[in-house]
Amino acid sequence: MPALDLDFVRSQFPAFASPVLSSHAFFENAGGSYPCAQVVDRLHRFYTDRKVQPYAPYPGAQAGGAEMDEARSRLAAMMGVAREEVSFGPSTSANTYVLAQAVRKWLAGTGQAIVVTDQDHEANSGVWRRLADEGVEVREWKIDPDTGSLSTAALAPLLDDGKVRLVCFPHCSNVVAEINDVAAIAAMARAAGARTVVDGVSYAPHGFPDIPALGCDVYLFSAYKTYGPHQGIMVIRQEFGMDLPGQAHFFNNATLYKRFTPAGPDHAQIAACAGMADYVDALAARHGITGDAAARNRGVHDLMRAQEVAVIAPLLDYLAARNDVRLIGPRDAARRAPTVAVDLGRPAEPLSEELGRRGIACWAGDFYAVRPLTAMGVDLEKGVLRMSAVHYTGPDDVARLIAALDALL
Repeated sequence: MPALDLDFVRSQFPAFASPVLSSHAFFENAGGSYPCAQVVDRLHRFYTDRKVQPYAPYPGAQAGGAEMDEARSRLAAMMGVAREEVSFGPSTSANTYVLAQAVRKWLAGTGQAIVVTDQDHEANSGVWRRLADEGVEVREWKIDPDTGSLSTAALAPLLDDGKVRLVCFPHCSNVVAEINDVAAIAAMARAAGARTVVDGVSYAPHGFPDIPALGCDVYLFSAYKTYGPHQGIMVIRQEFGMDLPGQAHFFNNATLYKRFTPAGPDHAQIAACAGMADYVDALAARHGITGDAAARNRGVHDLMRAQEVAVIAPLLDYLAARNDVRLIGPRDAARRAPTVAVDLGRPAEPLSEELGRRGIACWAGDFYAVRPLTAMGVDLEKGVLRMSAVHYTGPDDVARLIAALDALL
């Protein structure tokens, strides 16, 4: 596999030429990545030339509708699913909420159970826990309080009695960052008669998913963290999606990608999501990765991950070697996303502010990961310092961050 051409990558992002943004090494990617030029260009074109009701019988409307269809079709092809299985919504939190309302109707009064974790961002936890109001039993798959890990050994007894119908868990946590074995967990759930909902928000920026390889029934992520506009994207497999009660206008329920979209979609942002596929294809072409859309996506995923693992390892080694901070999650870069949270034992926000003054963009707090941080004994009033990279983060950025930390810790 070729090495990632970092100069080429950065040339695809307007932010690196911005006098405002380029002054800092950017480590707030888990809060939202920079958009690639292909997305920016498509969004600008839509607002300039297509900003009318799409699909109507005149040129701008036809072009707008075609670009919306293109986004759905190309993202579906990348992820190995049917185009009808890709839904757009205002955010992943909103998509998960709507999905939970469908599951509420599906399971209410059945005496059956769901599994949630305490490793999740609250968007993939709280809405599921509220199903207890309908008599659904909610079982918690708990993390190891020392490591933050979820073990399949701890999941197995929760599934043993055959009552569980849904298992909701993250591909990786936005603070622990350890990559969960989605395929193994989905197989366990399926064998026990349960469906799976995977929060991929913290993993998808590090490579768009190969859904058939993962084997889950639902995969959710946020386009604004995968170099795109502010949209939530939900892949829901046909069989499960058509089993659930529809949440849209009754006359739209026969169309899977409309079935869980109760409000009108953001036409421009959906159309701009095709720019994410443009970007993946540009990376594939630059690095000699060929094949169909799914094969190109897999190759680019592996290219991104190799870059991230190499770049973030020195930061993990530096933090793990210190005895005055607690590194959250694995030290091994290959086992985690390059999202690095540390418990300082003191309020973290003042340090993030000082890092900002020294040319490092990152933040501090609980990041809506209240449950995992609490389970790991982190004082929420103090929070954690979180530094998050993606494939466009370079070794010079990490060296600059380490030097700043060394001067301030």
